[in-house]
Amino acid sequence: MFKHILMPTDGTEHSERAIERGIELAKLCGAKVTGIHVMPDYRMMVAGVEMLPTGVDANMDLQAREQAKHFLSFVQKAADAAGVPCNTVIAEGQQPYDAIVDCANDRGCDLIVMTSRHRTGLAALIMGSEASRVLHRASIPVLTFRALMSADHPDRAQPKT
Repeated sequence: MFKHILMPTDGTEHSERAIERGIELAKLCGAKVTGIHVMPDYRMMVAGVEMLPTGVDANMDLQAREQAKHFLSFVQKAADAAGVPCNTVIAEGQQPYDAIVDCANDRGCDLIVMTSRHRTGLAALIMGSEASRVLHRASIPVLTFRALMSADHPDRAQPKT
């Protein structure tokens, strides 16, 4: 069915749960996986900002790269434990959804597996949903796993007494 599955990660617990499920699917299908983390392009963020100490952008880039490696190590370890072939990619970009879809296209992926966090109110307006943007831009199927709600989330059903 699927031969190559792309799995974006932002290092959150929600993302890790989606990766675990995606790796289970990959194992069932005999597919390989590619984990991707999109880090901000700090050169674009600091361009035009005056008076930054020398090396600040390089330091931010180095820290983001180390964090990306940490996030992607979860994908690699989970895939290794399941016996699923895995590659990892650190991408840069101001729009994570563009980098995710471009990576899927460049690497010949036939499925994207990711988490989707439901935001409401102002957060939804400002931040939107990367999963929704990927879904609307991708030409391949996108499997989204809804993030688990905390016990105190207002949408979570209260237990019947």
